[in-house]
Amino acid sequence: MNDNTAPHQAGSEFSRPVECARMGDGIRHLVADENERAALAARFGLIGVSRLEADIALDADGETVMATGILRADFVQSCAVSGDDLPVSVAESLAFRLVPAGTYRPDEEVELSAEDCDEIEYTGGTFDLGEAIAQSLALVIDPYATGPNAEQARQKHGLQGEDQTGPFAALAALKPKK
Repeated sequence: MNDNTAPHQAGSEFSRPVECARMGDGIRHLVADENERAALAARFGLIGVSRLEADIALDADGETVMATGILRADFVQSCAVSGDDLPVSVAESLAFRLVPAGTYRPDEEVELSAEDCDEIEYTGGTFDLGEAIAQSLALVIDPYATGPNAEQARQKHGLQGEDQTGPFAALAALKPKK
């Protein structure tokens, strides 16, 4: 099932609304168009997004919908040290549960197992599968990604390497000297 022609909801750069009562079975193939990719790049502070697509299977259990599939994206971000363009390609497995508003209780303490997944609330009888994919993209972006010229940039600007300034270096400094 192809959901690329679904109407867009205001406020989401990549909106693909799905009505629970009419979702049916099958895998949905979602592809972000050029304008959507540009808007997502701006939202997530990326230089550009050249590909964003996902294949998602939806399985309803009452009002709860389990979504599983794969996200594929190609984007360019800035190296956290040198600022150079850093091309990134990802193929990430997805699993999340869409639940009616009010059923998710973030204040409750629960133990999660490896089979547990993220829950995304929706209101009414419609959820935005495209926005869920956009949020999944945000989670795979490494805000501290470094490129091949990172060490050279550190040296040029008199910065120490991560092994000398990172959190483990701070712990090593606390270790008694022999």
